[in-house]
Amino acid sequence: MKNFIILTEAIEYIEQNLTEPLKREDIAKHCYVSLSSLEKLFSYALHTSIKIYIDKRIMTKAAKDIICSENSITDIAMKYQYASAEVFTRSFKRVWNVNPSQFKDNWKFTGIFPKINYQYEKGDDLYMARKSVDISDAYDYLCSKKGSYVLCFDVKNLMEANKISRKAGDLMILNAASRIDKQATEEMLLLRIGGDEFALITGLTDIEKAQEIENRILAINGQPVIFDEHEIPLFLYCGTTKIPEHLRYSEFFSLLHETIVSSKKNS
Repeated sequence: MKNFIILTEAIEYIEQNLTEPLKREDIAKHCYVSLSSLEKLFSYALHTSIKIYIDKRIMTKAAKDIICSENSITDIAMKYQYASAEVFTRSFKRVWNVNPSQFKDNWKFTGIFPKINYQYEKGDDLYMARKSVDISDAYDYLCSKKGSYVLCFDVKNLMEANKISRKAGDLMILNAASRIDKQATEEMLLLRIGGDEFALITGLTDIEKAQEIENRILAINGQPVIFDEHEIPLFLYCGTTKIPEHLRYSEFFSLLHETIVSSKKNS
């Protein structure tokens, strides 16, 4: 229980200070633990370092600024405490695999690394505590689309990429998001709902039109992602569900995951 509290406190502190000078030592001090202990918690529970977690959260927020605001890249870089637009651009490219101007021209989706939430029940080990991503910002949008179809996607062979390296796995996830994003219209909303899971809120009440989008995305299953000298075929599962008329956030989140599990069984 203690480790769970420490980790959630650290995540909340990071979230509240993404536009401030953010040092790992300050996070540890806020949580009343040593930096080495906190690094071990992040590595154990999230399979990443504190620095990488912060970088990915900043670049997720910055991506939304690039798409949704008229601010210059320099202004956005300054907002997130980068010394120059050039330094910001290098960091952005490490997460998104394109520079900010290319991103603005080619992407609608911005939520590649959403904030992580934990649900703890007595007796849970930290590693086994239920992790979910925070999609609460989309709640009003979801309510406005009740009764419409949601396409739920999962990457089939992510483990193959992760065996090469975590960077290869990240690239697979990024390419999966790109395939879905390219078929989505401006009115649709793409959410990352798990490590390798996505939900496309189509807003469509016609199942055939929703399935046309699904078919276009799955039509390129098997096309490889190139990482260094490796060619890794990328396959997606897809299941379909509806946003319920009586929307409860936690129940809907469970429904999305159940839809993905069912799609795997039926493939």
